Amino acid sequence: MRIPRFSTAVLLASLASLLASCGPDLQVVKADVSRYSGSGSSKWLSTGERYSPDHPSASVIAEGSRYSKDKHGMPLYNRERTRHVRTTAYTCTEADHLQYGSMNATGTPLKYSGRVRSAAADWSVYPVGTVFRIKGMPQLYVVDDYGSALTGTGTVDLYKPSHGHMNAWGRRNVELTIVQWGSYARSAELLSKRTHHAHCREMYVNIQRKLGNGARTAAR
Repeated sequence: MRIPRFSTAVLLASLASLLASCGPDLQVVKADVSRYSGSGSSKWLSTGERYSPDHPSASVIAEGSRYSKDKHGMPLYNRERTRHVRTTAYTCTEADHLQYGSMNATGTPLKYSGRVRSAAADWSVYPVGTVFRIKGMPQLYVVDDYGSALTGTGTVDLYKPSHGHMNAWGRRNVELTIVQWGSYARSAELLSKRTHHAHCREMYVNIQRKLGNGARTAAR
């Protein structure tokens, strides 16, 4: 079954409505991963949730080969909206996330529903509030988290509600399309209070280079 294509305007309107409510629609979707199959081109959960995105197109992979690479050998893009991206998965019960519980780096609950999900990234690459979709999957993802292992890379870490979901996703290279860019200024504002952490300081400094001297936020 092919996912229908929607206009950017429709997607943004839907996202705005969902994020404004942050009510029942954004509660974690419970799913049984016991029937997950790790082989084959299509992987489904027993709830009918698809766990395999479509393969990145050859043209997108070829375009990415023009750019310098991060430590994982993946392209470091500029402002291209469609790109070949390495993705990983995390959950809030991992050891390095326990202290934050179900909250993201903006101080709001992590999102996981059939329509909107949280993602973590280097905010100097994907600023907070960036909305994207993955080819072949119906959900929208919003960058509202970060992680020390992501700093300096183009990797995007997708939030999952359990270890089973996290392991089912594993590590995948996907075709990712930006629906709306987030805010570097907002990212800098949040990170300026956390520069005692090395990864936050690195993201903050990189964002300041992009913003330029006239838009600097004083580190506190």
